[in-house]
Amino acid sequence: MITRHANATWEGDLATGKGRVNSDSGVLAHAYSFKTRFENEKGTNPEELIGAAHAACYSMALSHILASGGHKPTRVTTKADVSLDKVGEGFKITKILLTVEGVVPGLDEAGFLDAANKAKVGCPISQALAATPIELKASLAK
Repeated sequence: MITRHANATWEGDLATGKGRVNSDSGVLAHAYSFKTRFENEKGTNPEELIGAAHAACYSMALSHILASGGHKPTRVTTKADVSLDKVGEGFKITKILLTVEGVVPGLDEAGFLDAANKAKVGCPISQALAATPIELKASLAK
């Protein structure tokens, strides 16, 4: 079993408080606030962090599926758009859109789409987020 660690500290109330997220590796060390989450102020937020984790995991999973099928990719680039919407009295992540582009010599569009869909289901982060609708737009680079 592999266990990774991150932590967050929040000080104050929701509207005027502030927080900080950190990872044990030291790579992640960022402040966040109500304004960075709900008002588009520059800075990070939980949804952006989920999107980064999902995009990274998905790119790795797709690269593995492609290479295992005999088509080693030159590059896989994934963008994750995480939608946070007001639902009832609170907020909910209502959708994640993965947009992926691959450079895969010798593979046609149909083969790439098949691998992309398998990665969407098989990626560990996709599995962890399975309660949220995950949409996919996949294309080979021209």
